[in-house]
Amino acid sequence: MDKPRAVVIGSGIGGLTAAVALHGRGWRVTVLERAASLEPVGAGISLAPNSQRALDVIGMGDEIRALAAWQGEGGMRAPGGRWLSRTDSAVAAERFGGPVVLLHRAALVDRLVARLPEATVRTGTAAELLDPGTAGGAPAVVGTVTGSIEADLVVGADGIDSAVRRVLFPGHPGPSYAGFTTWRIVVPATGRPFAPHETWGRGALWGTQPLKDGRIYAYGAAVAPAGARAADGEKAELLRRFGDWHDPIPSVIAAAGPGQVLRNDVHHLIDPLPAFHRGRTVLVGDSAHAMAPNLGQGGNQAIEDAIVLAHHLAPDGDPGIGSAAYTADRLPRTTAVVRKSARTARLMRLTSTPAVATRDALTSAASRLVPTLILRAFDGIADWRPPRPTYAAPREADTAPVDAEQ
Repeated sequence: MDKPRAVVIGSGIGGLTAAVALHGRGWRVTVLERAASLEPVGAGISLAPNSQRALDVIGMGDEIRALAAWQGEGGMRAPGGRWLSRTDSAVAAERFGGPVVLLHRAALVDRLVARLPEATVRTGTAAELLDPGTAGGAPAVVGTVTGSIEADLVVGADGIDSAVRRVLFPGHPGPSYAGFTTWRIVVPATGRPFAPHETWGRGALWGTQPLKDGRIYAYGAAVAPAGARAADGEKAELLRRFGDWHDPIPSVIAAAGPGQVLRNDVHHLIDPLPAFHRGRTVLVGDSAHAMAPNLGQGGNQAIEDAIVLAHHLAPDGDPGIGSAAYTADRLPRTTAVVRKSARTARLMRLTSTPAVATRDALTSAASRLVPTLILRAFDGIADWRPPRPTYAAPREADTAPVDAEQ
């Protein structure tokens, strides 16, 4: 009981990874989750080599890599089926030091929770930050319906609409609408195997990806007014927008059951926060740097946050110095990824026929001339390495110290 106490508000990927990392570092951790149970939305998550290396620090990297399903070629297509560019999984793995792994969010959540002591996660417990604390003095205070909790460290992992962020930075404008909406589904295998692909059309895209367990994770995105919803259901909306696109897209949509199509408007923090900390309180994941999903880095950056946070916040260290070091490491990197994701989203949002034709022609021509063109978009992102592990046994290949920013 003499260990310092950390309270994590929110049990998403970033919050749970932070809890595991801080626990491994020597903190006594409590996770407070508003929802009644840990039932992640029925969607997949893509883990790139950068987040897998972060998970190596807490001993989870290899079990995640074992879930990789992408073998052979994949790439980018036009709605009629023409390949605009192709990418080989082996080339990608060689370039970035590992495969891209798609898995169901529930599988990742289960693995993270299994590494925490029993009763660490308290579901059905809404929490609010009453006082962020002071770096060298007063503890932070978190309020719940059963009373307040004093903490040596509070981690705000409460998502894009973060109430913790609003307490820390009340003058910040917060997230803004990115101009498009998304749909996500997970369905059983629908027939013959297919090459993983992302298909770009006019102001819309569709991705179809296999999961290791044989199911299919698919996602769509399209320019739409904020808050718009289909009167006859989102499956019907997907069929209207994507039902005449190439196989296997129509059959994947058809396989979705009632209520299985998730729709969410995309908001991002295009205006960066001044810091990711104040007093004894820090922000991770979407609370700190919500981004458009076009690079697939939202969850990956949250995992990076958690590992770097634990690296800098030793339980017997100065929380002010550690929090400032965390901000210094993470703010420039995540700001760059947020902005790059927004630029990629703008290409998807093109709707005029000439602009779309030009985009596709340039992509096709450039990919023929430079086969690794699509992969180059992830240089400086997927090749990131965490700080040297200090509280989990490092893998033999990672024993040399490296910088947190590369």
